[in-house]
Amino acid sequence: MIGDVKKTFRDPASPPPAALAIKVRTLAPSMSRSVGQVAQALVGDPAGCAGLTVTTLARLVGTSEATVVRTARILGYSGYRELRVALAGLAAYQESGRAPAVTSDIAVDDPIADVVAKLARDEQQTLAETAACMDIRQLGRAVAAASSARRVDVYGIGASCLVGQDLAQKLLRIGLIAHAHTDPHLAVTNAVQLRQGDVAIAITDSGSTEDVIEPLRTAFERGATTIAITGNPVGPVARYADHVLTTTTTRESELRPAAMSSRTGQLLVIDCLFVGIAQRTYKRAAPALAASYEALAHRHAPNPRQPPRD
Repeated sequence: MIGDVKKTFRDPASPPPAALAIKVRTLAPSMSRSVGQVAQALVGDPAGCAGLTVTTLARLVGTSEATVVRTARILGYSGYRELRVALAGLAAYQESGRAPAVTSDIAVDDPIADVVAKLARDEQQTLAETAACMDIRQLGRAVAAASSARRVDVYGIGASCLVGQDLAQKLLRIGLIAHAHTDPHLAVTNAVQLRQGDVAIAITDSGSTEDVIEPLRTAFERGATTIAITGNPVGPVARYADHVLTTTTTRESELRPAAMSSRTGQLLVIDCLFVGIAQRTYKRAAPALAASYEALAHRHAPNPRQPPRD
């Protein structure tokens, strides 16, 4: 049966099979009990579930067919048929003998060489998982909206604020009007000025940061196109987002707080967003970027009155 499922057409916009387990882990905290039971059954035995009808799977888990279909859609698939294709792909991926990703806690007495190795492994895992979960269709729509925007406002608090500032300065250098707001009061007062044709971007790993949600909601109500970059795509922030870009994180530990891991995934998403915008606006972006390089070049040139440093 699995072989037959593999031959079924899969919508290229659906998450790749390897992303299924990652999606379940990411969304598990926000799932209802019944949906969570279905999701855990799927990743617990992808090969077995791929061969089951929706009726049989619902009976096995002790829930309704509607809940199974709803679980498929929450995980990013158009329906149960697409989900079965992903299950078969996940089973084949697991059977290929690839080693599972490893996340290692950093101990207080770890040698610095081990710290480097563990952090590098965790960051690589976060990047790979975020890329696997990336909704390319949503990303494309976000790129299109920002490329033609009159103005781009970015909202973030704490570590997400730093990511927002990075995106804003990149956009400024290719000629877009972009602002990263760090004060939640100013963020709201600026959001009031947005309108159709503008873009507002909220960055929040939890998806429930009120200081980020409030200006996004205001921008949404004013008719601006809204984008959420979040680790919780079904959280409160998604209610006011036209486009949701999901990030993932590795496991939090005492010496590796969640903000460190979430930042890695967020930076990948904003880099993808920026490069996509630069591609679409290349004719005006290239001269703007060249001009910014020229304007700053003298600040990086050696001072002729001082000997160069070794």
